[in-house]
Amino acid sequence: MKMKFLLSSLLFLSSIQLYAQVKLDLEGGLVLGTNYNKVRIPNVGGTIVNLPEDLSIDPKVFYRIRAGYTIAKRHNISLLYAPLTVTYQGNFNRNINFNNTTFLAGQPVKVHYKFNSYRLTYRYDLISRARAQVGVGLTAKIREADVRFQNESFNTHFDNLGFVPLINFYVALKPSYRWSVILEGDALASKQGRAEDIFAGVAYQLNNKLGVKLGYRVVEGGADVDDVYNFNWINYASAGLLITL
Repeated sequence: MKMKFLLSSLLFLSSIQLYAQVKLDLEGGLVLGTNYNKVRIPNVGGTIVNLPEDLSIDPKVFYRIRAGYTIAKRHNISLLYAPLTVTYQGNFNRNINFNNTTFLAGQPVKVHYKFNSYRLTYRYDLISRARAQVGVGLTAKIREADVRFQNESFNTHFDNLGFVPLINFYVALKPSYRWSVILEGDALASKQGRAEDIFAGVAYQLNNKLGVKLGYRVVEGGADVDDVYNFNWINYASAGLLITL
């Protein structure tokens, strides 16, 4: 019985390895702009500003890296590193209280807005066919945020590190072997805030190891808590490489 159990276990592990795949998703492109980025720090006593409305945004190149591992065709585990820092500059038409520091109207000011994301995701593919793939899962996200206001007189910032649970989803439809239409992302809403990071686009498979993708990504959400009020909408023009090892 022990020998039979050992042989069965070896066969099972071999089958897992047979259907296991390592995948890399290397994405980059341009931050097209922000529909809004509303900030008030502190939430009580601070001045609310809409950064893209009050200031201008500098053009920004972005990148993100996802490493994934697929087991038995349906179980997907991935790690994502998605850094982002955008800079706004100009001058406000009114005095601004940010982080208990007053920035006077008409004075040149720069605002550096950092929103880095680190995520661990598990997704199960409910449908895994040649022409369609549909999956849902859970994402554990660590958010590293920092908002910095600076001018000739002051340089002050507010940083925040927090955990956010999200629902992950993935839909890919393949009209042909080489082409795919993709909708994927992480999203969740609660009383304190919400978060959405969604990509919509197309992918083209060059061969069985390498593909390319092109599309649009939106990151939207924020929080309304004791220390900070911040909600943003960021638009991306996105392209990337899809590598299977």
